[in-house]
Amino acid sequence: MNRRDSLKALVVGGISTSVLIDACKQPAKENTEESSKTADEPDRMAEEKEYEKKLAAEPKFFTDHEMATITLLGDIIIPKDDISGSASDAKVPEFIEFIVKDMPEHQTPMRGGLRWLDVQCLNRYGNSFKDCNHTQQMEMVDEIAWPKKAKPQMHQGVAFFNLMRNLTATGFYTSPIGVKDIGYVGNTPNQWNGVPDDVLKQYGLNYNEKELKECVSFDKKA
Repeated sequence: MNRRDSLKALVVGGISTSVLIDACKQPAKENTEESSKTADEPDRMAEEKEYEKKLAAEPKFFTDHEMATITLLGDIIIPKDDISGSASDAKVPEFIEFIVKDMPEHQTPMRGGLRWLDVQCLNRYGNSFKDCNHTQQMEMVDEIAWPKKAKPQMHQGVAFFNLMRNLTATGFYTSPIGVKDIGYVGNTPNQWNGVPDDVLKQYGLNYNEKELKECVSFDKKA
């Protein structure tokens, strides 16, 4: 099982059904009051919309430097592959910015963890994490990404990376990209191709020409 599959297994069981349905919403029909919405715009209560507007209007919590670091870490945790885009493609950094405003208890652990990471890299490599080369970044990540293998002096970094990984996985797998990666379809109409031939033969039945023409649509490739 690769890293993406592992994260998927951890997150998919805890994803809210309403979030998944919102993420998979079909475009609204024309000539209705909802026709101006985009396909991915969730249908929320007025109070929720106002609350989101309020958070969006607040000053940014993370600095540009911190956001760059979050973006790098997110893409290390969930990189782009042949199936779907990376964490940043799924707008995970923006999700994390929203979460720390919505849940302020994450602000100090995130900011403190980002600072801890930069100090470690400055002491080792003479650069902040975002300015290190990829090899150096991965060396640092490997020391905090595996809690059972991490050295005792890395405990602060381990706690930060656990939080970062949880937020990244949650943000990714509740995004349209992540929902598609999981293969979640939701409550979408399908096409019934009729009773299988072997069942019809078992009961000595068959479709007449009218039924085949008007009621049953067979897709031999299905």
